Amino acid sequence: MYLSPLFDTALTYATHIHAHQQRKSTEIPYITHLLGVLSIALEYGATEQEAIGALLHDAGEDAGGEGRIADIRLRFGTAVADIVAGCSDTLAEHKPDWRTRKEAYIAHLSHTTPSIRFVSSADKLHNARAILRDHYRIGDQVFDRFTASKAETLWYYRSLTMAFQQAQPSGGARELVEELDRTVSILEQR
Repeated sequence: MYLSPLFDTALTYATHIHAHQQRKSTEIPYITHLLGVLSIALEYGATEQEAIGALLHDAGEDAGGEGRIADIRLRFGTAVADIVAGCSDTLAEHKPDWRTRKEAYIAHLSHTTPSIRFVSSADKLHNARAILRDHYRIGDQVFDRFTASKAETLWYYRSLTMAFQQAQPSGGARELVEELDRTVSILEQR
């Protein structure tokens, strides 16, 4: 697949809007997560719109809310903006409590498009891999960086996996969800 100049613009845009952010409780630049999600999405067959959505998937939630979604719609089109909005568990400045947000997000997945679920599952796989990698290094302390407990975090990732599986993805999306399932299973056994 050839990535157009619009992809280049999105890469610059993502780098700019997340420039001063870091991965939770680390000094790792946030852009590494966005590039990781992008890489997973492309490896499993993303379209260019899904690739741009992967780069920008946290832009609404973490870098501007509804205004950011409107800007993305103008710059990158409705399909990309819909992916970004669909991957956000809230666009509110003051977020609802963790469990309420996560339950709503899981329920929302059954009403989304395959592209939204595809990018969301790439995001969750990258996050689960990062948790697993850090768990090998520091054990259960990895869960101290999250709002939720270890049990709640594992509940969330298992529930997401089940929601993605219930949507009966095909092709690369199915393989992606299968890898997420394997990664979550390893986390659950640790």
